[in-house]
Amino acid sequence: MPKSSPATGSTRLRADDWVERGLALLMTEGLGAIKISRLCRDLGVTKGSFYWHFSDVDSLMGAIAERWCTRTREELSRLHKVQGLPPLERIRLMGLRLVDEPSEHVERALREWAVHDSDVAAVLRETEQFIFEVVHDALVELGYDEEAARLRAGLLVYAGIGFAYGQQALPKPTAKDINDLVGFIAGDVAR
Repeated sequence: MPKSSPATGSTRLRADDWVERGLALLMTEGLGAIKISRLCRDLGVTKGSFYWHFSDVDSLMGAIAERWCTRTREELSRLHKVQGLPPLERIRLMGLRLVDEPSEHVERALREWAVHDSDVAAVLRETEQFIFEVVHDALVELGYDEEAARLRAGLLVYAGIGFAYGQQALPKPTAKDINDLVGFIAGDVAR
């Protein structure tokens, strides 16, 4: 949020304001929406304000990447709490995140961004590995042997990635679709 100067009553943006707006655009419209002119228009300021905080759009993108990476790591830390849930509930909870409106936009944007940014790519890999492990461990708890759990966890994780990409051309999955998929993958052990 911009800070108001007591001396002049004017509002001055902080670097955080630019980063937050850029991150919001990334999440809602994708990587291509992050342009200096667009940010200036959205924030109601001139380009001089942008250049007060950042040397160029790449430096802003670095700050956005850093913010996203920090938040993602914090979220992964909170997700460790799902380990206490029953196995099928853990898998469903992870799957339902895929049909969350902001998640679908972020997933596509981040994968596009990760192609060009090694920090974002590293956090994306870390996130995918964590999700795979949660699903895998839940399937082992349900009674699958190691190989079957690995294959099923892979199918669910890859399906999740496909859901994120396919939503532009294919029917959008619903919460029921996620529950049905989880039931299909885990059904033969859920006695």
